[in-house]
Amino acid sequence: MNPIRGMHHVTAITSSAEKNYEFFTYVLGMRLVKKTVNQDDIQTYHLFFADDEGSAGTDMTFFDFPGIPKGSHGTNEIYKTSFRVPNDAALEYWVKRFDRLGIGHTGIKQQFDVKTLSFSDFDDQQYQFVSDENNAGRESGKPWKEGPIPLEYAITGLGPVVIRIADFNFFKQVLEQVFLYKEISSEESLHLFEIGKGGNGARIIVEHNEELPPAIQGYGTVHHAALCVDEREDIENWKQRMEQFGFRTSGFVERFYFGSLYIPVAPQILFELATAGPGFMEDEPYETLGEKLSLPPFLEPQREQIESQVREMDTVRSNKKIEKEYE
Repeated sequence: MNPIRGMHHVTAITSSAEKNYEFFTYVLGMRLVKKTVNQDDIQTYHLFFADDEGSAGTDMTFFDFPGIPKGSHGTNEIYKTSFRVPNDAALEYWVKRFDRLGIGHTGIKQQFDVKTLSFSDFDDQQYQFVSDENNAGRESGKPWKEGPIPLEYAITGLGPVVIRIADFNFFKQVLEQVFLYKEISSEESLHLFEIGKGGNGARIIVEHNEELPPAIQGYGTVHHAALCVDEREDIENWKQRMEQFGFRTSGFVERFYFGSLYIPVAPQILFELATAGPGFMEDEPYETLGEKLSLPPFLEPQREQIESQVREMDTVRSNKKIEKEYE
């Protein structure tokens, strides 16, 4: 059975697709590579932000559920999403940028063997940058060429998710015995797990936390985290493995841009296994990724109904010149 490669994507919930688009495009400088709908709730936008080419392991995605209440952070949640930047100097750039733009952050800190910078958005969604200064392991993606961030400082992909969990011993067994991660370090309540080639793109951080009340899902929180496998055959093999360990699964789900398997692995912790391809250029050219409302073939017959239910949102960028911002 082919192993898990590391992160594939993280999916969270936003209060506003429009604000979310502005923040990720013009503050963080990630490329919107797909504007589509939640395939299980077609009145809901599903936005995918990634690297320049929409590579697996680089994308953060958002649902825009109408009327959903604000979530609250606590234990038993995928608490924080990490983004990789090229080096420590990039963190210094982001501190100055966040100060100028009024984005709340913690300042640069050391976490295990890397420097980090934690920050939040308008929904209190939690993020951190992790520096690839001394990173060895899974390759990262390519920064968005036409975005506002100078390429030497720009986001290149996903780092580890940070998961808060009350029953750490159980979750450690799940990661190591079922998913085949290995704990490689710990610092007080934080535990670092790694798989495959290792490095920032193939890690998960687990915080043992029995003090906080359970998190409540809503906007401002993560919905699920997806781990990367090569192809559909791997999904089928992992499905059998999950069921042998007593986990229920969704079975294979065709998402068109990738194939998926969903597994609830702990209270309020939903993992997805997702294939590396075929990717986001199946129905749009590189030059205009994310500019139209894309629908997979099985939803295309419902386009008129879907377009009447989701509000218009302008995401055209190919006709604009976005200047690099050096501070």
